[in-house]
Amino acid sequence: MNRRPACAKLNLALVVGARTLPAGRHELTTVFQRIDLTDRITVEPAATLSVHGFPADTLVERALRLLAREAGVLPRFRARIEKAIPVAAGLGGGSSDAATALRLANALLPSPLDPALIRRLATSIGADVPFFLEAGPQLGERDGSTLSPVRLPQDYWVVLVLPAGAKKLSTAEVYAAYSRREGAAGYADRRQTLLEALTRVERAADLAALPPNDLASSPLAGRLRQLGAFRADVSGAGPVVYGLFANHGAARSAERALRAFGSTWLTVPAWYF
Repeated sequence: MNRRPACAKLNLALVVGARTLPAGRHELTTVFQRIDLTDRITVEPAATLSVHGFPADTLVERALRLLAREAGVLPRFRARIEKAIPVAAGLGGGSSDAATALRLANALLPSPLDPALIRRLATSIGADVPFFLEAGPQLGERDGSTLSPVRLPQDYWVVLVLPAGAKKLSTAEVYAAYSRREGAAGYADRRQTLLEALTRVERAADLAALPPNDLASSPLAGRLRQLGAFRADVSGAGPVVYGLFANHGAARSAERALRAFGSTWLTVPAWYF
């Protein structure tokens, strides 16, 4: 039996351009960072394909079918998803589950596929799935699936807030709204600001200079800053809001204070994948 954690991610920055990529995708530049909030994925050999534990899953099943087709075998896997990452929250839980299932199932094949093929399959599932196959923070470009490693400090605490009653629009709806308000204007300048800020990051507090999320904002980010966060923003298309703290005590106090606004977590950057 193969079992591994599937980490959530933060978008420490997300700037978005126009719909210039194939399949009508927006060009974007983002900074991906794993955090130690995890689902657990188990994959084992079976007579048929089945996925248990999370009835709403589509990505893990799709990943396993694509893997089997690429390998020229029948999809004979039994997978189990143990959810802890909130669903449709901007933390990439489904993508992480799919990437983890790909790795686990590939290891069960008589002739495992080359990592380059696994990355290609991951890209076909979703633009942020390939990130979860790589170690460490990554700069995501084009639609987010073109990755390059970045060295970032990992010595900080993370407070997450999922606002009570928040309902996330579909990714397509979020991007459509972005296009309607002509959000892509000035993308090149915002992208350059992000890239230049990355070159100056030496201490965790330097992450404060990264530009804000283009797709979503929240008043809770301001509240997190008031409570001591050196950076606070929405992750991905939201609705989860994160705050980065240098001090554990301040982070713990902020997490407690924000429980009145929704579900909260106190975590740290993840060192494993």
